[in-house]
Amino acid sequence: MKLRHGLTAGFVLLMAVLPWLLGSYGRTLLDYIGLATIVVLGLVLLTGVGGLTSFGQAAFVGMGAYTSAYLCTAQGWSPWWGLVAALVLVTLAALLLGWLTLRMSGHFLPLSTLAWGLSIYLVFGNVQAIGGQTGMSGIEPISLLGVRLSTALQYHYLIWGVVLLIVWTVHNMLDSREGRAMRALKGGTLMAEAMGVNTTRFKTILFVLAAQYAAVSGWLYAHMQGFVNPTPFSLGQGIEYLFMGVVGGIADLWGAVLGSSLYSLLRQWLQDWLPHLLGRSGSFEGLAFGVLMILILQRAPEGLWARLRALGARWSTAASQPPRRPSAPVLAERARPAAGEVVLQVRGLTKRFGGLVANNAISFEVRAGEVLALIGPNGAGKSTLFNCISQVDRASSGEVHFRDRAVHRMDSRAVAALGLSRTFQHVRLLPRMSVLDNVALGAHLRGHHSFVASAWRLDRAQEASIQATAWQQLERCGLVEHAHASAGSLPLGLQRVVEIARALATDPCLLLLDEPAAGLRYLEKRNLAQLLQQLRSQGMAILLVEHDLDFVMGLADRVVAMDFGEKIAEGLPREVQKHPAVIEAYLGGLDEPAPQGEAA
Repeated sequence: MKLRHGLTAGFVLLMAVLPWLLGSYGRTLLDYIGLATIVVLGLVLLTGVGGLTSFGQAAFVGMGAYTSAYLCTAQGWSPWWGLVAALVLVTLAALLLGWLTLRMSGHFLPLSTLAWGLSIYLVFGNVQAIGGQTGMSGIEPISLLGVRLSTALQYHYLIWGVVLLIVWTVHNMLDSREGRAMRALKGGTLMAEAMGVNTTRFKTILFVLAAQYAAVSGWLYAHMQGFVNPTPFSLGQGIEYLFMGVVGGIADLWGAVLGSSLYSLLRQWLQDWLPHLLGRSGSFEGLAFGVLMILILQRAPEGLWARLRALGARWSTAASQPPRRPSAPVLAERARPAAGEVVLQVRGLTKRFGGLVANNAISFEVRAGEVLALIGPNGAGKSTLFNCISQVDRASSGEVHFRDRAVHRMDSRAVAALGLSRTFQHVRLLPRMSVLDNVALGAHLRGHHSFVASAWRLDRAQEASIQATAWQQLERCGLVEHAHASAGSLPLGLQRVVEIARALATDPCLLLLDEPAAGLRYLEKRNLAQLLQQLRSQGMAILLVEHDLDFVMGLADRVVAMDFGEKIAEGLPREVQKHPAVIEAYLGGLDEPAPQGEAA
């Protein structure tokens, strides 16, 4: 923490002093680096955090520049009102384009950004009201605190002040309940929805924020230059912004600063020196950047900032501090159902995948203070049933009632809000986030502050309570010593326990555990059994899928056995264990005694 604050203070000091050490050309170049950094910071949110690739950010830069330029030159508006208008227009455009494109997946999303990025660029060059290919000139400079900004030095402090403000607010936002939900978008959408995160909402927020940052960059560019034309807002420039992010580290805020600086400086150096070295003019820097991109993707796929951070951690001699429990109060808990109350009713649930029937008319109940185990060989349909109960997947027919409410037509977020939480057959954690933050994600629905409040640190009391609640679940599950370790660094067995702690952070009445003991050693299984027994004694209803029959039979109150999507037995563990259909499913049946007189 102290090192990070020291680096930030050093950077601020450098940006304050550096323009005085450079000539006019160097100051102008530094301003352009700052403008590019603002756009790339938006890509860190969109691509690095949200996992959404966009090649069209230059179009949003152009929209910000042209909107303010037109209103200030043709309508006599002040630049600050031009900024407001640009942000409104870009926000509306981003909402529309996001609605059209964010539902796409795979390669269709980046291809769609290429399409609308090119379309908007062509609009800039073909609308004569904004100058067409000639552009617009005579744009009024910005006035700040009564000072009319007219030099590169004056714009330097404004531009880099905006950069630092964005870095600070985005860092605050990511270090919050809303930020954890945003980070869950990249590779964890299914899990995030089951924890109550509205992933569509957060994708839209990231898309709009990235567009707004680009518009601010365009506004600054237009008033600093006093002139705009379509060239700086081409599709090629949009690709360059993405390249800057990849070079520096698309998942790091300071990677955006590093990537923009290195790219801009190297491009300028290559444009100046390559013609002299090769003896002819041409855009040879494009070839050099292509080779550089290949090398970085091979040697530093996470960007240069990640490499520098890893080196800093290796050289750091600071002693690691033992984890400390947050002092804030934990979040309030929901009212629990009475012992023995029916919490879950599954009635005739059927799930078909085309002609394959994965679950066929399954029915059972789970009561508060009870562990019901769901057993069966591989392919019996247990995990599919879990998905249909938690509404991660929709059943073909049948009903699911949770606490006397029909939930079979709800989405997984609504069911999670009612008090149903789950783990997954295949571990679904965010491997780069700490164990504490992974567990805190489970408490998402228990908070209420928006991302705006998070950005300006108005949510600190709530965030402290969420962290305290997550810590409470780590204590419950015996994971405190791993609180600040990255979740991906833990062995598989402990990762499953982290999933249980995250599910408990949702404050559930019903816990669905999909193979929680898989990968655990003997002592870890015993500790897990003790935890589940403790939860049962506190009135928790638990529905458990597990292949370890010794673990199940020593823990479960009742057992439901399945085979080929059918329920074949239900009852007490010892009864189900001796059921002929269960023996047939697991062992292929008992050998029939040989007829008398026939050799054994």
